Amino acid sequence: MRRRDLLALLSSTAALSPLLGRAQQKPMPVIGWLSPGSASARPTRLSFLDGLAETGYVEGTNVTIEYRWAEGQYNRLPGLAADLVRRRVALIITAGATPTALAAKEATETIPIVFVLGSDPVQFGLVRSLARPGGNLTGVTVIDIELIGKAFELLHELIPNAKRVGVLVNPNNLLIDAQTKASRIAAHDLDVDLLILNASNQSEIDLAFTALLEQRAGGLLVTGEPFFFGLVRDQLIALAARHAIPTIYMYRLFPAAGGLMSYGTSLADGYRIAGIYAGRILRGERPENLPVQQSTRVELTVNLKTAKQLGLSVPQSILARADEVIE
Repeated sequence: MRRRDLLALLSSTAALSPLLGRAQQKPMPVIGWLSPGSASARPTRLSFLDGLAETGYVEGTNVTIEYRWAEGQYNRLPGLAADLVRRRVALIITAGATPTALAAKEATETIPIVFVLGSDPVQFGLVRSLARPGGNLTGVTVIDIELIGKAFELLHELIPNAKRVGVLVNPNNLLIDAQTKASRIAAHDLDVDLLILNASNQSEIDLAFTALLEQRAGGLLVTGEPFFFGLVRDQLIALAARHAIPTIYMYRLFPAAGGLMSYGTSLADGYRIAGIYAGRILRGERPENLPVQQSTRVELTVNLKTAKQLGLSVPQSILARADEVIE
């Protein structure tokens, strides 16, 4: 081979090598994240990413996540789910609320779906059984309704002289009947009047607190609703502080952000497990072979700084049981 021909061959090979390298690289898998809330629910995403990392997947390094937020508007979920299906994501995470998982299930029968729920997935037809889900869905359930009674007890222990308490629910939540039933039973057992407050948007949150003041309610319980701990979390905390209403929430996200107290399931634990399941599916496991897991970790968190601002003295009996005291 002549020297001029050899140089031309080497030059063309060098020009092609970056293209060949890119062609050999596998595209990163894409996870679809479907949520009824908003991007402000950052702690749940971080817990999910922690679990995902345990399986070797790191966002932006070897996996991409497409986020879709309904901003509290449940009627947007079907369209957002369909959008992720068109995007041909590798799997879909449905972050809280039964309608989210149902929307994803309706949108695809083939793309794997991992849910995080506070309800019975068998009852709502999401899986055939907890041990053998079948189909393309599996995930994690967290304790929710069962903890409402205990949360009311803790609120009553903090404000024993309150004769009326409120409970905030979202009328669009499929669990509203179970939530209100559990609240009525707890109020009856504690011999207090119950004021049920409905809110599905920001303006209705303001109206709920107006009703609390007009009805002279001594305290409030905020149910485990994704719209509450996402889009309007800061609004709820600010209104409770402004009107000096002792409020207990179902998730640690609230006292960590300045709320008074929470008693409920550990969302961090539930979303970490979901992250692990997502990684296992990306590695080739099928959702039908992954049993639905239940996160049973429950935590009591008290924000003493907020209690002092409200002029409340938290009983030692509560502090002694608290998993975390924020000062």
